Amino acid sequence: MTQTPELPAQPLRDLALPAPRPPRGPRVHRAWYVAVAGFVTLVGAAGFASLPGLLIEPLHSEFGWSRGMIGFAVSVNLALYGLTAPFAAALMDRFGMRRVVVAALLTIATGAGLTVFMRQSWQLVLLWGVLVGLGSGSMALAFATTVTNRWFDKRRGLVTGILTAAGAAGQLVFLPGLSVIVEHAGWRSATLTVAGAALLVAPFVWLLLRDHPADVGLAPYGAAQFVPKPPPVTGAAVRALRALAGAAKGGPFWLLAGTFAICGASTNGLVKTHFVPAAHDHGMPVTAAASLLAVIGVFDIVGTVASGWFTDRFSPRRLLATYYGLRGLSLMFLPVLMAGTVHPPMVLFIVFYGLDWVATVPPTIALCREFYGADSAIVFGWVLASHQLGAALVAFLGGAARDAFGTYDLVWYASGALCAIAALMALVIRRGAPRTPLAASLAA
Repeated sequence: MTQTPELPAQPLRDLALPAPRPPRGPRVHRAWYVAVAGFVTLVGAAGFASLPGLLIEPLHSEFGWSRGMIGFAVSVNLALYGLTAPFAAALMDRFGMRRVVVAALLTIATGAGLTVFMRQSWQLVLLWGVLVGLGSGSMALAFATTVTNRWFDKRRGLVTGILTAAGAAGQLVFLPGLSVIVEHAGWRSATLTVAGAALLVAPFVWLLLRDHPADVGLAPYGAAQFVPKPPPVTGAAVRALRALAGAAKGGPFWLLAGTFAICGASTNGLVKTHFVPAAHDHGMPVTAAASLLAVIGVFDIVGTVASGWFTDRFSPRRLLATYYGLRGLSLMFLPVLMAGTVHPPMVLFIVFYGLDWVATVPPTIALCREFYGADSAIVFGWVLASHQLGAALVAFLGGAARDAFGTYDLVWYASGALCAIAALMALVIRRGAPRTPLAASLAA
């Protein structure tokens, strides 16, 4: 019997094994999920911001409060919205975005919910002005800036435009429905609706939002290297004030603050607050006027996202000058367009104005990043404060002018002239070298 020769045994190390595949990264970077969470958060918070213009007439009719008094409550809301923003950006560095944003949403829900029990005008100022102003200011554009700076190294202009457009999307989602609720179920039902929206968004934020890419072991989107999470920064109030003191030493800050104050005056303070009652003065139904504001929201999304794309490619100074100049021109034509029905020239104004509504935000943030580096989110918070102070002033003066003259025409013309001044201011902002954190600390 022939025996088959045995083959020499091969050591295990000589066996060819397939090389392990490197772990695949996520197809979609986590930064985009964070941006989506931020977008939904800002959409929910925008619900209450859509309401003031719808409540001026109902509150005036029920309580007999003057439009100037109601406008004063709105102005307190807008002012605190702005003054809270720089401190909120510093608080996010200290406690994290999730905690600050959830606390802000709960504050908004509390203020909106308690509004239904008010009987005196000071209660409107306290609940609608103070509580909702503090809550909304703690998460608005300073939140969008913080998300963009932490999670994105590339596409910052585009993401800024998308998050900025969230406010317009919230206006689009809530405004037509809220106008129907106000007209058929009363203003109290409308305020409870937006309080519920803020409560619904809060758990969504807590579950999906993350403070920093390092929390999930990722580098920022587009970054070549991993960026460690910085330690919590203590002394939020001191840091916010120190950033203001440093920025206020230069002319660019005052030009940015001045142009953005006019931006707020001509948007939140004027059109968002007074367009509906102004149109109603000319016989237009409240629901029709509110629908026009919602259409502004549609085109605002397009215009703001496009502005973010443009900001990545063109001079932000020239973009700002163009935006303000076109806005001022459109406001000059608005008084002659007011009528009891919606007609084609008014629709053209709505489309044109919508494209320009907050298109100014991406180039303004880009200029803050250019001049102030690591402190850009906090400095932009102070620039945003000027935006809201301008809005607050016109929200009050617009109502007072309506009480005094019986028309809003003077306010439209004055705002158009201010926008022309803002266009000139934007052109004279000098160019600054981008600042690193080290340079910023040495400059302080």
